[in-house]
Amino acid sequence: MWANQPAYEAALLRIITQEAGTMGVVINRYLLSFARFHPMSDSPVPSGSARPARALDIVSVAFVALLLISNIAATKAFMLGTSTYYLIFDGGAILFPLTYIIGDVLSEVYGFARAKRVIIMGFVASLLASLTFFVVQYLPPAPDYENQEAFAAVLGVVWRAVLASLVGYLAGQLLNSYVLVWIRRRWGSKHLWARLIGSTIVGEAADTILFCTILFYGEMTLGNFINYTVTGYIYKVLLEVILLPLTYPVIAAIRRTEGLKKDEVFDR
Repeated sequence: MWANQPAYEAALLRIITQEAGTMGVVINRYLLSFARFHPMSDSPVPSGSARPARALDIVSVAFVALLLISNIAATKAFMLGTSTYYLIFDGGAILFPLTYIIGDVLSEVYGFARAKRVIIMGFVASLLASLTFFVVQYLPPAPDYENQEAFAAVLGVVWRAVLASLVGYLAGQLLNSYVLVWIRRRWGSKHLWARLIGSTIVGEAADTILFCTILFYGEMTLGNFINYTVTGYIYKVLLEVILLPLTYPVIAAIRRTEGLKKDEVFDR
């Protein structure tokens, strides 16, 4: 069993229990504020006038949320297989590949400039989360708080891990977006599958190699390091390929929401 498994479960259970009660209030207040300042309207936008993107905020929030959840889940490593033949993953492998799919959607529909802003927003959110966990970790616990060690074990900041995560994420996502847009400009709008897979191959390679090297080089045996790096990379690329039938209709649906034609990019 992973040494921090009981601490991991205790800390997450307590955090979820404490925060669940306030989450509904926060969401309700947000929805009321949104309805007050963004009333629904069926009136058309005047011809020639710029309008904000309808779905960009939803896609951006989903991107950042998946990133933050994956960063927390990545604090646990797990293995699949037997004691002799096994594959090593971290918890971030469950959701983090979806950030590349959403990144593809952003780049394909909204272009590199908007995708880059969302990627940087995710970078800032991740850094802010790490700084917050770092401060909270060293604040004196309340007399009746019993999970200080569990909190430190699960959410305590290891700056080498933070550096690995931020550098890998920023390099990988920017390369993913840039390559997708570059392929489109170089060879046109046909063969969306080639853009999606090609950009993922490049972006995930940069992300995985930088992250694993910064965080684990010298801390694992060479065999486990290669296992972890290669397994993670192949898994992420294969997931992109497997989810292509889902990515296509999502891109098409967002284009329809934005009033775009097939293969058109939102550049208003």
